[in-house]
Amino acid sequence: MTPAARLQAAIDLLTEIADTPRPADGVVQGFMRARRYMGGGDRRAVTERVYGLLRRHARLGWWTGDGSPRERLIADLMLTDGLDPAALKALFTGHGHDPDVLTPTERDLARRLSGQPLAPPEMPEAARLELPDWILPRLRAALGEDWRRVVTALNTEAPLDLRVNALKADHDTALAALAEESITPEPGPLAPLALRVGGRVNLAATRAFREGLVEVQDAGSQLAAALVGAAPGMAVCDLCAGAGGKTLALAGAMGNQGRLVACDISQGRLDRARTRMRRAGVQNVTVRVLDTPGRRWLKRQSRTFDRVLIDAPCGGSGTWRRNPDARWRLGEDTLAALTTEQSALLVRAARLVKPGGGRLVYVTCSLLREENEDRIAAFLETEAGRAYHPVPAVQVWAEAGLSDPCPMPEGATAIRLSPADQDTDGFFVAVLEREAAHGADADTDTETDAPPQPSP
Repeated sequence: MTPAARLQAAIDLLTEIADTPRPADGVVQGFMRARRYMGGGDRRAVTERVYGLLRRHARLGWWTGDGSPRERLIADLMLTDGLDPAALKALFTGHGHDPDVLTPTERDLARRLSGQPLAPPEMPEAARLELPDWILPRLRAALGEDWRRVVTALNTEAPLDLRVNALKADHDTALAALAEESITPEPGPLAPLALRVGGRVNLAATRAFREGLVEVQDAGSQLAAALVGAAPGMAVCDLCAGAGGKTLALAGAMGNQGRLVACDISQGRLDRARTRMRRAGVQNVTVRVLDTPGRRWLKRQSRTFDRVLIDAPCGGSGTWRRNPDARWRLGEDTLAALTTEQSALLVRAARLVKPGGGRLVYVTCSLLREENEDRIAAFLETEAGRAYHPVPAVQVWAEAGLSDPCPMPEGATAIRLSPADQDTDGFFVAVLEREAAHGADADTDTETDAPPQPSP
């Protein structure tokens, strides 16, 4: 493809992303699958351009207003690439697969932007930081004095992390298999089974992936699964399993021994989880769709699990490196609905945990207090929550056998990870232990029949 044809492909892809509610990464994958004629270099160039535009969404929008994807691309070429109007015009010829010739309005836009910086001093802070106006004060409150550094890190490109599947391989076996494809990962941060791959690779085409030796999973997500403390012989419930990323990690930690139940309201997600489980050699998982019969089954599981993981649906602010478009899909109403569901999930899951040492593990990929500390504090004030106490973060970390020092100070009752400090996605992990049963405890709660929602 010519440089101009790549620009037209970027316009087409941006338009498709704008016109669908699906996350950008899924749209990009479908777009590329439908255009198998594109070479690897063309795919990389178009993908990098589009993700760059998504990461510069607010700054470009400040210059273009409600500009179309084409106008935003023109602004990006002027402000980021530093083209002059003549060079821009040479790319928009209308010939072959080139973009159509510039309209008078687009030519005026190019002249106005020529020689301008992407983020001038007068640009509002929220736009410069690529944040919706309403969420900026919430992130500032949640992240403290380091908030700008964390927010800046959220606008960088996410790395590709793999998890070595302990059911089929060790580090050396996985590294040898990847080396066959000229892939040489480095150790990932914190998580003992994490590998970090530099650059872009077609992992699905490798033997290591096809044979289930490795799985794609952010190091922070791997760490969250490790902090559950699942071990061989336990009974463990992954209440919002989705497509099974953490379920697979839990099965590996359990060595396929014990009872592991993966629950979700989505049959489609669980079908994808089954495919991944077969590839990974997972044998101790029971899958439960939480439709009406599934909910009745769930009620019969009171006090039966050593560990219950709530990988809660959330706004996903911790994953904005990976999904830069997600920040513009999250609104205050959506956040309010999510916090309501998170509180309900905590109460509902509390009755599943064995008294006298069973643990409830609450995880989000959010950086907001409303979805994290505030939810735990509110739960501990409920009738169900009074049967629980937080386990100190340092203790949880040590029990997981992690070699790196715990990133949280003494006295912390939850673990926070961020792209700025740990170079992982942003995660929150709180571990709550159920005390010995006495009198009226958490099983007397008045839970509703509303099912748990899948994690995004």
